Amino acid sequence: MRSEGLSGPLSSFSAGPEHCSTLNSFRAQKHYGRGLTIAEFKCKLELVVGSPASCMDLELYTSDDKFVMKLDSDEALLGSYPIDDGCRIHVIDRSGARVGEYEDVSRVEKYEMSATDYEKRPDSVRSFLKRSKVGKFNEEEMLKKEAEQEQKLTEEKAQAEAISVGARCEVRVSGQPNKRGTVMFVGLAEFKPGYWIGIKYDEPLGKNDGSVNGKQYFECQPKYGAFVKPQYVTVGDFPEEDYGLDDEM
Repeated sequence: MRSEGLSGPLSSFSAGPEHCSTLNSFRAQKHYGRGLTIAEFKCKLELVVGSPASCMDLELYTSDDKFVMKLDSDEALLGSYPIDDGCRIHVIDRSGARVGEYEDVSRVEKYEMSATDYEKRPDSVRSFLKRSKVGKFNEEEMLKKEAEQEQKLTEEKAQAEAISVGARCEVRVSGQPNKRGTVMFVGLAEFKPGYWIGIKYDEPLGKNDGSVNGKQYFECQPKYGAFVKPQYVTVGDFPEEDYGLDDEM
């Protein structure tokens, strides 16, 4: 079983050999000294290709992929072999590992700590947050936020109850032109918390057709529908205005 792997030059060659392994499919550039023994060379390759040095066989190939010889003497110097520019050193693994075994991290067994053990650790982020009373661990702050949210919801509900479906209205949002339309929906919605007013504008100044995320709250033409918070809606005698959109080409 052989596959392409690591490639790179030796420091004592102008453009050293290519290295291939039977355990991986990547290529990288590495520099090695001519004075290394084959045993030392294998130890360095072990860190790159993943095969244990004791389970490696090395073969030397020419640049046109012709076999030259085996590098089978662990005591011999790397520079004593006829390694030239463009040649290839092939690493054969005899450990029984499979191709890609050292590349697929999903197959590596990972340590997982139980929620109970994590809760007991004094040096965890959770412990720090508890000691510092930050975020959800600040009971006083959380109660304050809950009270503010409840107050906001109560105010929105009162504002929404004063708006009736079918009423004419004008939407007034700071930084935007006023827009007139008809109230089509009043109540809680699934797309965001709180009370919302669904409006069918007189002109295509909206964002939808009365539906959000696949749920239809009311029906209108595309771009005529919108949802706004109650505080931006004023109900009254607001006749349709001519925005001059039909005159545009």
